[in-house]
Amino acid sequence: MKFSSKRADEVEIAIIPMVDIMLLLLIFFMVTTTFQRDAEIQIDLPEAKAQSVPKENFVVEIVIDNQGRYFVNQQRLKDGRVETLLSALKLTIANNTKPHVIISSDRSTPYQAVVTAMDAVRQAGLNKFSLTTKQTSEEK
Repeated sequence: MKFSSKRADEVEIAIIPMVDIMLLLLIFFMVTTTFQRDAEIQIDLPEAKAQSVPKENFVVEIVIDNQGRYFVNQQRLKDGRVETLLSALKLTIANNTKPHVIISSDRSTPYQAVVTAMDAVRQAGLNKFSLTTKQTSEEK
């Protein structure tokens, strides 16, 4: 009687599909990751000596550049009308009833643009807002 001995098949690890998946993951993370978040809107803030205020949970940021263009949470508005700013604010706050609004403007922004932003905030029924400045570095 002849018994055949069964040999164990050799186990192979397929490396090439694993390398392909790792390269795809690497490319995905390289494309989707931001390493440093720079502000897209360049503004030169006015200076003040007041201390900074602690941050709130839900913040809506209105930025006005030196040409009087409005940005609500980094999204540029199509024009500078109060109605446009008011509708953008209402869309942004949606269900949040008590957001903190921060108005940032360039030091050379026309004063009317800042007043328009404050007016839109008040018309939206929000009563908590602040104006951003940068602290002075030198003491006199």
